[in-house]
Amino acid sequence: MAANPLRTLDSFELLKLGKASVTVGGLAAGVLIVAVALFAARLSSVGLRGLRERAAGDAASLYIVEKVLTYGLVIIGVTVGLSTMGLDLTSLAVFAGAVGVGVGLGLQGIIKDFASGVSLVFERLVAVGDFVELSNGGRGVVHEIGPRATRIRTNDSTDIIVPNSVLVNDQVINWTLRNTNRRIRIPFVTAFGIDKEKVREAVLKAARAVPFTSPDDAVRRTQVWLVGFGESALKFELIVWPTVESVRRPAAVNAAYTWAIDDALRQAKIEIPYPQRDIRVRGLFGEEGEDALTSLKLEPAARRRKAKAAKAASSNDAAQDLEREDPDDPPIPPAVPLKS
Repeated sequence: MAANPLRTLDSFELLKLGKASVTVGGLAAGVLIVAVALFAARLSSVGLRGLRERAAGDAASLYIVEKVLTYGLVIIGVTVGLSTMGLDLTSLAVFAGAVGVGVGLGLQGIIKDFASGVSLVFERLVAVGDFVELSNGGRGVVHEIGPRATRIRTNDSTDIIVPNSVLVNDQVINWTLRNTNRRIRIPFVTAFGIDKEKVREAVLKAARAVPFTSPDDAVRRTQVWLVGFGESALKFELIVWPTVESVRRPAAVNAAYTWAIDDALRQAKIEIPYPQRDIRVRGLFGEEGEDALTSLKLEPAARRRKAKAAKAASSNDAAQDLEREDPDDPPIPPAVPLKS
């Protein structure tokens, strides 16, 4: 009876390592097992990622499950595939150790980043969804922690690819680690001789009117501090606690409060000084004050101020920008006043 050619091909020996031999059938079965493991890992990663995007509070936990399951399936699939090929893994220990030393010396940076990525996933000091600030000034929301690098999306919709070892070894500010408010300081200046209490009342009122300012409580209160004396101005700081959601947009928050402070100071007629040198002329042609200006056919400043028409309230674009749930959303159109 003639031999089955498929059975002969299946048992055909390709490679012999010690007592272990690799046949065509074993190689095909091993490759098939590895391919199935990779497909299963990919499928589980996609499914858990979709579930994580729909979840709210358990997103970080699901990310850990996703990474552990994906890495576990790949490792198990490769191990079972090599065994199915007919390779004795214990006999390859010495060879693998020697190769591992050489690969480790050449790829130590990649191995370091991979170990750092595993540490980030389990320690959760930096997790997906956190708003972080790097030591070089880059900041954004963590969108993905990969095997080698972490992807951070800035508020300008650009991606920063950071090696995992940088997040582990360098100083990183996590603005949303404990999901609590963070205090920020907005500096501003006024002219010398201004009533400090008037400045405080005007700025506090404007800050509390900003929609993302947290209400005062026993610990967190909106304040105005006089912090120093400049060359031609008093230096103040607005101390404010914005909401957790707005902390993810620090540039817009700073711009919104600065805009509100400028509006408040203008409405209260509080002077914002410019670097300047004042020359005071007490008398001119024997006359003083408005009489001297009249002689020069100049209009007094007080009269000019009264002649100005009342201006409409300004639009705080930064505050409106913070009302968007995601930086990728289109800007909110300005409100159109109703015609009477």
